Amino acid sequence: MDFKDLSYVLAIARYQNITKAANSLYVTQPTLTKFLQNLETELGQKLFRKLGHRFVLTYAGERYVAKATEILNLKKEMDQELNDIIKNNYGSLKIAFPTMRGTYMLPCTLPIFNSLYPNVHLDILESHSSQLEGMLLNGEADLAFFNLPVKSPDIDYEIICHEELLLILPAHHPLVNLGIKKQECKYPWMDLRHLKDEPFLFQIPGQRTQQTVDLLFKSCGITPIVKLQTSNIAAKVQLVAKGYGCGFVTETHLKHIQPPPNIVCFSVGTDTCTTVDFVAAYRRGSYLPYHAQEYIKIVKDFT
Repeated sequence: MDFKDLSYVLAIARYQNITKAANSLYVTQPTLTKFLQNLETELGQKLFRKLGHRFVLTYAGERYVAKATEILNLKKEMDQELNDIIKNNYGSLKIAFPTMRGTYMLPCTLPIFNSLYPNVHLDILESHSSQLEGMLLNGEADLAFFNLPVKSPDIDYEIICHEELLLILPAHHPLVNLGIKKQECKYPWMDLRHLKDEPFLFQIPGQRTQQTVDLLFKSCGITPIVKLQTSNIAAKVQLVAKGYGCGFVTETHLKHIQPPPNIVCFSVGTDTCTTVDFVAAYRRGSYLPYHAQEYIKIVKDFT
């Protein structure tokens, strides 16, 4: 058995289809079928069972995939560490961003990184923040950027900066004058209980900003009226400006999406403002490549 064998099984498990897996591996379907037959014969047990055209893992297959993932991740880390030792200016790096964050961070950070390390190949992955931890754990990404909290104990992180979570209302909203000036707040502070009967535009469940918003309402003892859920933060800000509902957004996002002038921002929290930590995350205990550390430094300078 070699690393190629492990990759073949992982591809079949991922696509649950021999043809799609073969295409992703750049081998023919008969070749991959023959490989699986030989492997299962060698092991003396089935790794997959067929349900129609789908290949579904057996219990033995699940254990094989779990160990194969660990082995390939270890190999990747070994290759990265040796690469750092032998060729400090060559390598590859897979970086994952939440979709919204990537739209303004990538144009500002990638050219700088490329000018310093032109021989390092970057693969940029974009997905909802709720999926980024899984991408780190299965080895799809080496490094990911998102807001806390972190759910998995197998994820470690480095704090990049603290971002304030803001309540945004349209300028013509009748409650905008209820904001209170507080010395410790950059924006007028709003008691969320004033808005208990107002419709809100939320992000989809699982997104990290939304998790923080849920905790804010829980601390106030309020069940909010949810008019719309969307993962499109820029669209949400525009809808708030048009009076479609109230919303929340981090100050960093608001700065970069060029919001309309007719919205008003408020600090929110139990007594003062609410901040969230923006972090660079990676698998706990894994080797963090030199170029990943350098990219983190660039992101820190940008923020």
